[in-house]
Amino acid sequence: MTPSLAKQCVAEFIGTFALIFVGVGAIFSLGALPANTGLLGIALAHGFTIAVMVSATGAISGGQLNPAVTLGLLVGGKMDLPRSAAYWIAQLAGAATAGFILLFVFSGRTDPDSGAVLAQTIVANGTPNLAKGVTAAQGIIVEAIMTFFLVFVVYGTAVDARAPRIGGLAIGLTVALDILFGGSLTGAAMNPARTFGPALASGHWNNQLIYWVGPLLGGAFAGLVYGRFLIKTDEVPR
Repeated sequence: MTPSLAKQCVAEFIGTFALIFVGVGAIFSLGALPANTGLLGIALAHGFTIAVMVSATGAISGGQLNPAVTLGLLVGGKMDLPRSAAYWIAQLAGAATAGFILLFVFSGRTDPDSGAVLAQTIVANGTPNLAKGVTAAQGIIVEAIMTFFLVFVVYGTAVDARAPRIGGLAIGLTVALDILFGGSLTGAAMNPARTFGPALASGHWNNQLIYWVGPLLGGAFAGLVYGRFLIKTDEVPR
């Protein structure tokens, strides 16, 4: 029996909340480490969170947790527009809630010199942004390609009837490897909600459009390539 749309949206809310909550917290906790060590830890934190939350929510909502993934499935004919819209609202709401709760969690952090509260700065620093020297066009291309990989893997391991049933492991590993490449360039969001939630809470809206355009383009293209061309529709799901 298929879960109701309300239950699916609750699952999407919780899974997306977890990604932002852990992701921003990991960036804060590991930010003081040497660059290579810190990036690896941040990549693993995001990848592990996606792996476990996709596995936990997969039977309820499909464990999409990302507006770009939902768009890719919509373009590929695996979602209808009303359900996609409900998922988008749930994902963005989960991300925003995580951002505001993080403000409260870090409200006790103050600058030792000025005494200023650092919560807003910590959440802002956990919001993906372009590295120095990376242009808007480069950022969009990087985010689009990384999101294409992510949605391609979603199709290949969770949607296709021939897919190996390995839970969210492959999807989480894709997030981790994308961050290892793109983390130092764009922050490797691959997910508009990952940027929107902490941006809304902290007021850090720098380059926000890039993190919508790039992932949505990449997700939609993956939906066209895999959902409309590579997928085998006459297989009975295992």
